[in-house]
Amino acid sequence: MKKKVFAIVCILTLMLTVFTGCVNKGDEPAADTSEPAATEEAAEEAAETTDTASTEGIQASPEFYAKADMSVLKDKKIGITIQSLQNAYWAGVMTALQEALEAAGAKVTIVACDDSSATQIGQIENFVSSKCDLIMVHPSDAAAVEDTCAAARNAGIKVMCWDDPMTNTDGNWILNNTYLGIEIGKLCGNFINEHYSADNKAQVAVIGYPQTTILLEREEGIMQGLEEVASGKYEVVANQSGLDPGQAQTAMETILQKNPDCKVVTGIGAGAMIGADEALQIHTGGNIPEDMGVFTTDVTKQQLQQLEDPTYPAKGIIGFEGSDEDTANSCAAMFAFILSDSLEQQNVFRGVAPITSENVSAISAGMK
Repeated sequence: MKKKVFAIVCILTLMLTVFTGCVNKGDEPAADTSEPAATEEAAEEAAETTDTASTEGIQASPEFYAKADMSVLKDKKIGITIQSLQNAYWAGVMTALQEALEAAGAKVTIVACDDSSATQIGQIENFVSSKCDLIMVHPSDAAAVEDTCAAARNAGIKVMCWDDPMTNTDGNWILNNTYLGIEIGKLCGNFINEHYSADNKAQVAVIGYPQTTILLEREEGIMQGLEEVASGKYEVVANQSGLDPGQAQTAMETILQKNPDCKVVTGIGAGAMIGADEALQIHTGGNIPEDMGVFTTDVTKQQLQQLEDPTYPAKGIIGFEGSDEDTANSCAAMFAFILSDSLEQQNVFRGVAPITSENVSAISAGMK
């Protein structure tokens, strides 16, 4: 997850998968995990609903990534610094990315800064000293590493940012987190429409993390999507913070003490789903009613396992490209575009799509 603010505008594709959210938009499941699940029709639909004034960029699709010349990765030295490898989503994607890059003949070093900008600056400087061809940064604080990234580019090294529309990069791979939240809310809202009505409103719990700006954007998007799809058929009975599974489980247990009939949960990430699932499974003794569901984003193996297990209430995930392998292959394609100077715009917006019982087995096949 991220620590720096960004309000992005242009929006993404969506076809149905991914996280994924790495972690959707249409209603038809992705059939194949060999490529990101996103469609250009969905991208156009999304673009119509967003303000494109502040940030322009390329709308990613399977066809876009397929244009990358992966042969340019051979013998290239690539340094990657991310916020943390303790997060299950990042651990899985980075494992898959290292495998994808090494299979293409690249030499890869992946390090975590543990959310320390000072550590991350030192890592970038080390990559410069070791003469990397490309550095990818998932910044703890994008503003804090702008100058260091500029120095790397001045040294002739390509730089890519994952998550922020930075200035001193050759490419930014980014999400519109408000839009991502809207898609989570819509997925949850569709479930509410199936099982509830104005006379029988769903009691909804929201598990967010407002301490981080982009996660607050997701939460606000969730509320927007819920209201757009299921207005008048639900009431939010609780809104609590819970980033990791333990925090989310504790939050959900507290919510259930006051609201034992709360059956619908939505949240901003993998931890919200995993923790709420555990709390609700205990609450019901594993006898999950049809009108109970949990909806979040990110794509981890545990989330997918719970989505496939009827003793858990997980019902849907808004993912990104698809599986860990899908996300890794798309990221590697970004590296290829940047190394070959063929990226036409600095910002590339990632696609999002739903993962449900219909396509979860296909996504699971590509997880690490």
